[in-house]
Amino acid sequence: MNLKKILTKDSILPELKADNKQGVIEEMVAFMAATGKLTGCESVVQAVLAREEKMSTGMQNGIAIPHGKTNKVDHLVAMMAIHRAGVEFASMDGNPSHIFIMTLSPENRAGPHIQFLAEISKALSRQELRESLLRAGSSDEIFDLLTAQVPA
Repeated sequence: MNLKKILTKDSILPELKADNKQGVIEEMVAFMAATGKLTGCESVVQAVLAREEKMSTGMQNGIAIPHGKTNKVDHLVAMMAIHRAGVEFASMDGNPSHIFIMTLSPENRAGPHIQFLAEISKALSRQELRESLLRAGSSDEIFDLLTAQVPA
Protein backbone atom coordinates (compact mmCIF):
# COMPACT_ATOMS: atom_id res chain seq x y z
CA MET A 1 0.00 0.00 0.00
CA ASN A 2 1.27 3.46 -0.84
CA LEU A 3 0.84 5.66 2.22
CA LYS A 4 1.15 8.76 0.02
CA LYS A 5 -2.01 7.83 -1.87
CA ILE A 6 -4.08 7.53 1.30
CA LEU A 7 -2.62 10.37 3.37
CA THR A 8 -2.35 13.59 1.38
CA LYS A 9 -1.38 17.17 2.28
CA ASP A 10 -5.04 18.17 2.38
CA SER A 11 -5.77 15.43 4.91
CA ILE A 12 -3.55 16.84 7.65
CA LEU A 13 -4.85 19.10 10.41
CA PRO A 14 -1.78 20.66 12.06
CA GLU A 15 -3.55 22.07 15.12
CA LEU A 16 -6.43 20.23 16.79
CA LYS A 17 -8.42 22.42 19.16
CA ALA A 18 -10.64 19.89 20.97
CA ASP A 19 -9.66 18.95 24.51
CA ASN A 20 -11.41 15.60 24.98
CA LYS A 21 -11.84 12.31 23.12
CA GLN A 22 -15.30 12.98 21.69
CA GLY A 23 -14.30 16.49 20.65
CA VAL A 24 -11.21 15.21 18.86
CA ILE A 25 -13.29 12.66 16.96
CA GLU A 26 -15.94 15.27 16.05
CA GLU A 27 -13.31 17.78 14.90
CA MET A 28 -11.49 15.20 12.79
CA VAL A 29 -14.68 13.94 11.14
CA ALA A 30 -15.78 17.53 10.41
CA PHE A 31 -12.37 18.21 8.85
CA MET A 32 -12.69 15.14 6.64
CA ALA A 33 -16.16 16.25 5.55
CA ALA A 34 -14.92 19.79 4.85
CA THR A 35 -12.18 18.41 2.59
CA GLY A 36 -14.72 16.29 0.68
CA LYS A 37 -13.57 12.90 1.92
CA LEU A 38 -16.98 11.91 3.34
CA THR A 39 -20.58 12.95 3.83
CA GLY A 40 -22.82 12.56 6.85
CA CYS A 41 -20.73 13.61 9.84
CA GLU A 42 -23.11 12.57 12.61
CA SER A 43 -23.34 8.91 11.62
CA VAL A 44 -19.58 8.75 11.07
CA VAL A 45 -18.89 10.22 14.52
CA GLN A 46 -21.23 7.62 16.00
CA ALA A 47 -19.42 4.80 14.15
CA VAL A 48 -16.03 5.93 15.47
CA LEU A 49 -17.37 6.43 19.02
CA ALA A 50 -18.98 2.96 18.91
CA ARG A 51 -15.57 1.51 18.02
CA GLU A 52 -14.01 3.43 20.93
CA GLU A 53 -16.55 1.91 23.33
CA LYS A 54 -15.30 -1.58 22.42
CA MET A 55 -11.69 -0.66 23.13
CA SER A 56 -9.81 2.61 23.14
CA THR A 57 -7.66 3.34 20.12
CA GLY A 58 -5.23 5.32 22.27
CA MET A 59 -2.01 3.43 21.71
CA GLN A 60 1.28 4.46 23.34
CA ASN A 61 4.01 7.03 22.65
CA GLY A 62 1.39 9.78 22.22
CA ILE A 63 -0.41 8.13 19.30
CA ALA A 64 -4.12 7.44 18.87
CA ILE A 65 -5.72 5.80 15.86
CA PRO A 66 -9.49 6.34 16.03
CA HIS A 67 -11.23 4.51 13.23
CA GLY A 68 -14.54 3.15 12.09
CA LYS A 69 -16.48 1.48 9.35
CA THR A 70 -19.18 3.41 7.57
CA ASN A 71 -21.20 3.46 4.37
CA LYS A 72 -20.36 7.17 4.06
CA VAL A 73 -17.10 6.29 2.26
CA ASP A 74 -16.56 3.94 -0.67
CA HIS A 75 -12.84 3.37 -0.08
CA LEU A 76 -10.33 3.79 2.73
CA VAL A 77 -9.87 7.43 3.74
CA ALA A 78 -7.49 8.74 6.36
CA MET A 79 -6.30 11.92 7.99
CA MET A 80 -3.72 12.99 10.52
CA ALA A 81 -4.04 15.64 13.22
CA ILE A 82 -1.70 17.04 15.84
CA HIS A 83 -2.60 18.25 19.34
CA ARG A 84 0.49 19.79 20.86
CA ALA A 85 -0.73 19.82 24.49
CA GLY A 86 -2.16 16.31 24.26
CA VAL A 87 -5.58 14.84 24.97
CA GLU A 88 -6.55 12.07 27.38
CA PHE A 89 -7.51 9.18 25.07
CA ALA A 90 -7.40 6.18 27.44
CA SER A 91 -4.08 5.18 25.90
CA MET A 92 -2.30 1.91 26.66
CA ASP A 93 0.54 3.71 28.45
CA GLY A 94 -1.75 6.14 30.31
CA ASN A 95 -0.20 9.20 28.66
CA PRO A 96 -2.01 11.86 26.60
CA SER A 97 -2.22 11.44 22.83
CA HIS A 98 -0.69 14.09 20.55
CA ILE A 99 -0.64 12.44 17.12
CA PHE A 100 -3.99 11.25 15.77
CA ILE A 101 -4.52 9.14 12.69
CA MET A 102 -8.17 8.59 11.76
CA THR A 103 -9.20 5.98 9.23
CA LEU A 104 -12.62 5.29 7.82
CA SER A 105 -13.35 2.34 5.61
CA PRO A 106 -16.43 0.87 3.97
CA GLU A 107 -18.37 -1.52 6.15
CA ASN A 108 -17.61 -4.46 3.86
CA ARG A 109 -13.81 -4.09 3.48
CA ALA A 110 -11.01 -4.72 5.96
CA GLY A 111 -7.76 -5.37 4.05
CA PRO A 112 -6.67 -1.83 3.07
CA HIS A 113 -7.34 -0.56 6.61
CA ILE A 114 -5.00 -3.12 8.16
CA GLN A 115 -2.26 -2.49 5.57
CA PHE A 116 -2.45 1.28 6.11
CA LEU A 117 -2.28 0.91 9.90
CA ALA A 118 0.77 -1.34 9.61
CA GLU A 119 2.59 1.16 7.39
CA ILE A 120 1.74 4.25 9.46
CA SER A 121 2.57 2.44 12.71
CA LYS A 122 5.97 1.47 11.38
CA ALA A 123 6.73 5.08 10.44
CA LEU A 124 5.50 6.44 13.79
CA SER A 125 7.49 3.92 15.80
CA ARG A 126 10.50 6.25 15.49
CA GLN A 127 10.70 8.68 18.41
CA GLU A 128 12.60 11.29 16.42
CA LEU A 129 9.83 11.38 13.81
CA ARG A 130 7.13 11.80 16.46
CA GLU A 131 9.08 14.66 18.02
CA SER A 132 9.59 16.31 14.63
CA LEU A 133 5.89 16.04 13.82
CA LEU A 134 5.00 17.81 17.08
CA ARG A 135 7.40 20.66 16.23
CA ALA A 136 6.15 21.02 12.64
CA GLY A 137 4.21 24.19 11.94
CA SER A 138 2.17 23.35 8.85
CA SER A 139 0.38 20.50 7.12
CA ASP A 140 2.98 20.64 4.34
CA GLU A 141 5.82 20.19 6.83
CA ILE A 142 4.00 17.33 8.60
CA PHE A 143 3.30 15.61 5.27
CA ASP A 144 6.91 15.96 4.14
CA LEU A 145 8.27 14.59 7.43
CA LEU A 146 5.93 11.63 7.41
CA THR A 147 6.21 10.66 3.76
CA ALA A 148 10.00 10.96 3.77
CA GLN A 149 9.90 7.83 5.92
CA VAL A 150 8.17 5.61 3.38
CA PRO A 151 9.15 4.40 -0.08
CA ALA A 152 7.49 6.00 -3.11
